[in-house]
Amino acid sequence: MKKISAIVLGAGARGARAYAPYALKYPHELEIAAVAEPSDERRTAFAHEYSLPQHRVYSNWQEVLEQERFADAIIVSTQDRMHFEPTMRALEKGYHVLLEKPMSPSPEECIRMAEASKRNDRLLTVCHVLRYSPFWSAIKAMIEDGKIGDVVSVQLNENVGYFHMAHSFVRGNWRNARESSPMILAKSCHDMDILLWLVGQDCTRVSSYGSLFHFHEGNAPEGSTDRCTDGCLVEHECPYSAPRFYLNAGDRWKQYITEDLSGEGVIRALKEGPYGRCVYRTDNDVVDHQVVNLEFANGSTATFSMCGFTHDSTRGVQIMGTHGEIRGYMETGEITLHDFVSGDRVTRICSDFGDRHGGGDEGIMRRFLRDIRTYSGQISLTSADVSLQSHLMAFAAEQSRKAAGQSIELESFKQSFISGAKGAGFENGSL
Repeated sequence: MKKISAIVLGAGARGARAYAPYALKYPHELEIAAVAEPSDERRTAFAHEYSLPQHRVYSNWQEVLEQERFADAIIVSTQDRMHFEPTMRALEKGYHVLLEKPMSPSPEECIRMAEASKRNDRLLTVCHVLRYSPFWSAIKAMIEDGKIGDVVSVQLNENVGYFHMAHSFVRGNWRNARESSPMILAKSCHDMDILLWLVGQDCTRVSSYGSLFHFHEGNAPEGSTDRCTDGCLVEHECPYSAPRFYLNAGDRWKQYITEDLSGEGVIRALKEGPYGRCVYRTDNDVVDHQVVNLEFANGSTATFSMCGFTHDSTRGVQIMGTHGEIRGYMETGEITLHDFVSGDRVTRICSDFGDRHGGGDEGIMRRFLRDIRTYSGQISLTSADVSLQSHLMAFAAEQSRKAAGQSIELESFKQSFISGAKGAGFENGSL
């Protein structure tokens, strides 16, 4: 088996903790060849963990891509609005690319990246990691085996979790659409992709409703302050208290707000950094709940509901077919198949969760490396071409939400952005 070498651009939560660790667990399959990361602390820690020589440690991705190609692949795990340029440069240099989702907050950039992958004959695999998890793979196999007949309708609920909502989408990096992406893209393009995959048909029409219902200054309690540590009079009774969140949380959450995991280090981060701000007094503007209605080419339908006000952070799905029904709950791995003919009800548990995303993070790395070894022009399970449609579904949902639920025809919506991409230098391809 050929060992693949990869460069990591962005040593944050996803690059350093989701994808690169595959090289530590399976060193005969993957070697990390270099890292580019602007944070001194993250860059130094990553270089030490992967024993990188100093000349392969960079402060920015531009330095990496100014050189001749020196690895097989590049993992692009920078922030959402920093995906396009390094991805395009990497493909032009001849690298296979694993790209963190979303591809880009710009539909035109998504289209241009998909075309660049084909033009340069390189893999561009988008990190829709749920497809690679045992839970969702088992459900897909049941559908393909005809266990429930034809899929008529799907209901998918994403419970973001009040803790995750406040951390990532009110205080954190994805709180503001102008700086990152709309919530439906940043958090839920996973779900658009899963729905597209499960139904197995092109999406034709989208409508959506949602809003920033709770996390704004109009709901700030009397006696609250700009920071939880500024003498807030209601901090101890607030469900979103930052000291309670982070001082009592395990290292998994603390490591996202500071490199110093001691009590003093966490308090310092809450006093000085974004994660100590009052949830009602930040610059967040993304929704905290949203529903999406989808119609597919064969007349089947799907509904998706995302909400930040849940006790857990998981997904539940109900798939209704002509001969049976599947219900699944990702947190427990439980999948129940109801057979309309026999009346049987069969439940199975997918217990192989792996590290994160139900084993999807490890699963996508294994598949990506295999695809590189066997590459002969084929597309991957979550290639840019495949991912483009689910991204357009998310973009259309956001446009519909802003237009009071107006129904969006996806093909005409897509064509409008292809015209825009051509105007930006996109040459006509197969899209």
